[in-house]
Amino acid sequence: MTESKNIEASGNSDSLPVLGDLSIAVFHDNFAQMGGAERVAEAIYEALPGADLLSTLSAPEILSKGLQSARITNTWMNRLPNKARLFRAYFLLYPFAVDHVDLSAYDLIISSCFGYAKGVRRRAGAVHVCYCHTPMRWVWRTEDYLSREKNGYLKSLLLSLPLKWLKRWEIGAATRPDFYIANSRVVAARLKSSFGVEAEVIPPPIDTARFSPTKKTPEPEREEYYLILSRLVPYKRFDLAIQACSQTNRRLVVIGGGPDRKRLEEMAGPSVKFLGRAPDEVVTQYVQHCEALLFPGEEDFGMTPLEVNSAGRPVIAFAAGGATETIVDGLNGVFFDEASVSSLIDAMDRFEKMAWDEAAIQRHAATYDIKVFQERITEFARNALSKRSFHP
Repeated sequence: MTESKNIEASGNSDSLPVLGDLSIAVFHDNFAQMGGAERVAEAIYEALPGADLLSTLSAPEILSKGLQSARITNTWMNRLPNKARLFRAYFLLYPFAVDHVDLSAYDLIISSCFGYAKGVRRRAGAVHVCYCHTPMRWVWRTEDYLSREKNGYLKSLLLSLPLKWLKRWEIGAATRPDFYIANSRVVAARLKSSFGVEAEVIPPPIDTARFSPTKKTPEPEREEYYLILSRLVPYKRFDLAIQACSQTNRRLVVIGGGPDRKRLEEMAGPSVKFLGRAPDEVVTQYVQHCEALLFPGEEDFGMTPLEVNSAGRPVIAFAAGGATETIVDGLNGVFFDEASVSSLIDAMDRFEKMAWDEAAIQRHAATYDIKVFQERITEFARNALSKRSFHP
């Protein structure tokens, strides 16, 4: 098995390869949704002028303006029906598509991966860097992934054999990158335990200008409120936040749609307001004026808390996963230690007795700015290329 080595900045950067002189491919799993992983892929692509952007399939209508204007080269999977809705159902097809992508023309390949992209092959003498959000959750944490789904137990039985095959494929595919980048220390540890590879941690980027309080908007509500800003899916545990606010009559605004919305609405009291999906200007208003973002789930990283921090607003988060790496209790947020309503209520009580320094919260968020991320990615790539003689 090829061991992925850490890349450390060393020596004079002027002696490192010039990326503009090389042929570069950025390959993302799929562009069937517009979430944090897609924003990372976009930031990597924009950091590498002249690079080509590739994927298994794309649904341009749901992508950002930047990705809509990019020329994305897709595999045969792009011709599959209802790809924006059924892309998860095609999970067994991705390995076949990725295995046969021809990237022989490229000197540098950066795969942006939460599932399959790590499996692309390079030619001899080229370098493959994988920016990994996580090993496949549905393969390594199947019960956890399906536990709160409808008929999750039945699904796990039906999927057991295909997922065993997919796990074997991923273990083999994980040997193809020469170097790994993880989005958090949590994921770096997971890569080590799953594949035996080392990964340098470069956190995902945030757009600190998006919610900047220098462009202050009118207050959207007359009363103080907490905020949820996310796709509404069960594993994010927004049920805890809704029950906590309903029981204590705290106002809560929920922005976002998803399969869990109906269930959450049924448990919500009158102090909880659902806006659904909202335009950017409305989101900005609610972010800038919220008391705090509620972040009750466990994420591998979690970009939304830092985006809200960039507006100077704090976060109340569950003390697990990537949040423990980005939130400093008392500086830009507070933690609750148990995944329970009572623990969250205790944290909200504590939060409301504390004073918050908006400027300090912003300074913390600025260390994750997109420009910082892009500088680190390009430096990592140049260092990786300088070592390509070790990778035939």
